[in-house]
Amino acid sequence: MKTHRVIVVGAGAGGLAAALDLARAGLDVTVVDALPAPGGKIRQIMSGGLAIDGGPTVFTMKWVFDALFTDAGMSLDAELSLTPFETLARHAWSETERLDLYADMERTVEAIGAFAGPQAARGYRDFCDRAALSFDMLDESYIRAERPTVSGMMMTAGLGRPGDVMRVKPYTTLWRALAEHFRDPRLRQLFARYATYSGSSPFLASATLMLIAHVERLGVYRVDGGMHALARAIERLAQAKGARFRYGCKVASILVDGGAVRGVALDSGERIDCDAVVFNGDSNAIAIGRLGRSAVGAVPPTARSDRSQSAVTFAISGHAEGFPLAHHNVFFSTDYSAEFDDVFNRSRVPGAPTVYVCAQDQHDGQLPKSGPSTAQRLLCLINAPAHGDTVHYTPQDIASCQSRMFQQLARCGLNVTAESISVTTPQDFEGLFPATGGALYGQASHGWMAPFQRPSARSRLPGLYLCGGSTHPGAGVPMATLSGRNAARSVLADLASTSRSRMAAMPGGTSTR
Repeated sequence: MKTHRVIVVGAGAGGLAAALDLARAGLDVTVVDALPAPGGKIRQIMSGGLAIDGGPTVFTMKWVFDALFTDAGMSLDAELSLTPFETLARHAWSETERLDLYADMERTVEAIGAFAGPQAARGYRDFCDRAALSFDMLDESYIRAERPTVSGMMMTAGLGRPGDVMRVKPYTTLWRALAEHFRDPRLRQLFARYATYSGSSPFLASATLMLIAHVERLGVYRVDGGMHALARAIERLAQAKGARFRYGCKVASILVDGGAVRGVALDSGERIDCDAVVFNGDSNAIAIGRLGRSAVGAVPPTARSDRSQSAVTFAISGHAEGFPLAHHNVFFSTDYSAEFDDVFNRSRVPGAPTVYVCAQDQHDGQLPKSGPSTAQRLLCLINAPAHGDTVHYTPQDIASCQSRMFQQLARCGLNVTAESISVTTPQDFEGLFPATGGALYGQASHGWMAPFQRPSARSRLPGLYLCGGSTHPGAGVPMATLSGRNAARSVLADLASTSRSRMAAMPGGTSTR
């Protein structure tokens, strides 16, 4: 295998995991990324001299990363400092309506009972059972499967347990399923937000997405140094196994000869030959020719109507007063249906947006020792349509988004004084992650068949492999990591099956490899 050379395009979670697995298998691995640092969407933004996580802020599915590090002969806990949260998230609808979810299920049951009554508390228990069942059914048959199919999933998960399939109801929407557990519309709104973890509308996404609630109850962690520290840790380990990283290098095209991948060309004109390319970017970039015409047919394009949602984010260095922030906070809009109608049907930023706030210096209610007078790091996010390739955000547009966001926070009792703000719009995300329109999660998970329409690790072009949030098993740091490992396994299997050995003389004078 040492004679085989692999180029990994993109150092996001998927590309980093693929590079690590390929390097430890002995391949010659080079990672090329146009950005100046690893992580892809796991990026840091400087605001007021402070480094703020500007992408994913939730660390879950720790077992995925334990396996990645253990297989490489290292320990995740030795490389990263992780602390589990007791308070998973704090939610608000007004100054007087607040509800916390906890890692301890009984604390959450008690909190929901106090918030919405004993019937809601019983509904939450039933919801948790259903979410756990959804995860149990889909973990092996879909999430961990390298190329899942409906028939394969039914054989693995459903054939021997039809009653469980009927209870999970994968064919109904998340919003409709939640009505079976919660009469209180605020609770339906709260648990419907799990659809946004895949950039989708809860009014269109499958009920199976409630499995995310179960995943969070298994552990949400604070990463010392921020989420970007995870990307750096995987990069270090891949380098220790021999992988090389080249940042600030943009791939202009994938080189194809004889119907197979032969290398990549950088925009500088440099050519790098290889036996395989692992593309850790949105697959639509290949489909529409952003990496050359030769690779266009390797994957199907993503229709604009199938894009997941984007966001407008505000990385703030400043001060927050009035509302007792947890690490993760959600301030809900008064009309959830209108919010998703704005994003997916009217292609506009919601008039009254739900706001997510990550208070990165808060941990279970405790500020760092430097005290409240020190500037806090806040990442505020509102949902937006993925139209960054067609809509230009003017300063007036950004000011309007910011004003609506602060109004929503103030309505719930949170007043933010910003010393410095760094804004990222769908247009900016399109620049960072081409051919997406700013969509942050690949294809939206609308309809029960949508998850099966994501590309798998092997493309139609021999030698070209895919990973990342637009690829199976889907969006999110753990899922992208699994996709990178799928790609690495596929590369190793295919190269092993075609590996060249020395020429040999055979009886009859026939020379073969």
